[in-house]
Amino acid sequence: MSAAQAQIQSDWERANEDRLRQAGEKLVPPPPLDRKRLVELKQGVGSSSDFRYYVDWGSVSAGDDRIVRYVLVARSPSGVESITFEGLRCQGEYRVYAVGRPEGGWGGQPSEWRAVPRNPNAAQPTLVKDYFCPGRAVVRTSAEAQQAVRAGGHTGTHRENRPIGEQY
Repeated sequence: MSAAQAQIQSDWERANEDRLRQAGEKLVPPPPLDRKRLVELKQGVGSSSDFRYYVDWGSVSAGDDRIVRYVLVARSPSGVESITFEGLRCQGEYRVYAVGRPEGGWGGQPSEWRAVPRNPNAAQPTLVKDYFCPGRAVVRTSAEAQQAVRAGGHTGTHRENRPIGEQY
């Protein structure tokens, strides 16, 4: 790598490039959070969480590696926020790549892949079921994934065919 290339990489990219390459993933640096693009996730009726979840639709990307990446903001009832850059696989796995710092920017190391929680109060099950994995297959393009977030869900999830208790 040339000195010029090393200078344009963020600290997070330099710290995590080898780890992600060994995992067979392409390095996608965390995008800057744009609060004007935050869209609230529509949680199902089964959710009893006081937390509200938001995705920066412009941060959403669908890669050739079949991973959908996005910036997620979790806001507690008192207004405290947790910001993460995550990746999701439609077979039911997700990982946190980076954690937002209060002063801006990103820190931390990518977590291991974990099972998407079965808890309806978590954001990841909703993202799999209603946004990024229509018919259990990953969205094909970043534009398709971004549109699903902006629209409040993917058109291929057939919300209209769900039992009344699961409709929004």
